[in-house]
Amino acid sequence: MKILKKVVLTLLVILIVAIAGGYIYFNLKFTPDKNYLKVEKESGFIPLTWLGKEKTALLLPIHFSNDTITYYLQLDTGSTYTVFYAKAIQNIPQISIHKETAKTSFYLGKTKVTSDHFKIYNMASENKDSLKIIGTIGADILEDRKTIINFKENYMVLNVSKVPLIFQNKLFDFQFKKRKIILNGLLKAKEEKFLLDTGTSAYELLTNKEVWNNLKGPNSKISIEKSEQSWNNVLTTYTANCKQKIQIANVEIPLNNVTYVEGFSQAQYAMMKFSGMTGMLGNKIFSNNILYIDCTQNKIAIE
Repeated sequence: MKILKKVVLTLLVILIVAIAGGYIYFNLKFTPDKNYLKVEKESGFIPLTWLGKEKTALLLPIHFSNDTITYYLQLDTGSTYTVFYAKAIQNIPQISIHKETAKTSFYLGKTKVTSDHFKIYNMASENKDSLKIIGTIGADILEDRKTIINFKENYMVLNVSKVPLIFQNKLFDFQFKKRKIILNGLLKAKEEKFLLDTGTSAYELLTNKEVWNNLKGPNSKISIEKSEQSWNNVLTTYTANCKQKIQIANVEIPLNNVTYVEGFSQAQYAMMKFSGMTGMLGNKIFSNNILYIDCTQNKIAIE
């Protein structure tokens, strides 16, 4: 009996150590580096540009000093960093490249963004669109700042100086955990966590297959799309109709479509499991809304 107790105790200690070790590992793995962006002045209205009829990406126009060319960065709040694409920036003289980082300044409207630690990413394929898309602007542009994304009227304002009156009595809390915007909401009367991910542009709710099966309509036609690339991963998406609502604070948002994906990397799946999130809310679900995101106070409003 004493031996049995010792074995059980030993196994319990091993289990606790394993859980603690796993937590520490994932905590470190998904903790972003320091935010190196220097952001100056309020931007004014920045027009939103959409890629394709299905609005597969939300693009922001940027300009460099002494250059009349308009370049574009995809707005992706699911990315913790602003990055440039290696091949796309090779011939831009305003960008200095040193190994895997870049040094430059550019303008988003009236806002000047500067860093000598921009990350550089090697895309597997070159951008074939007519627009000069040279990178991704991540959630580091939101950190410690106030932002408006107006999907209804198709513009964005960065580095907002003060809370607009329209939002002052409509603010509620969100988590800005490891530079990820996490919203609490009710779906089918159950408390859930959602990642606000503007990189998931053409979808309303991107989730796992189990949740997808639970939400989709019984006779829903399933739309299958292949070969969409996300950071060099080939993805297959399965989208079905559903008639649900997500309640976030006092706002009810219609959920008409739900999607699950095959092809995510193990790291992406691990991040979702580790965070306890139900799924990612893309731009499409907010197409009739205005978002005010205050990352100085971790407050958000949905109008």
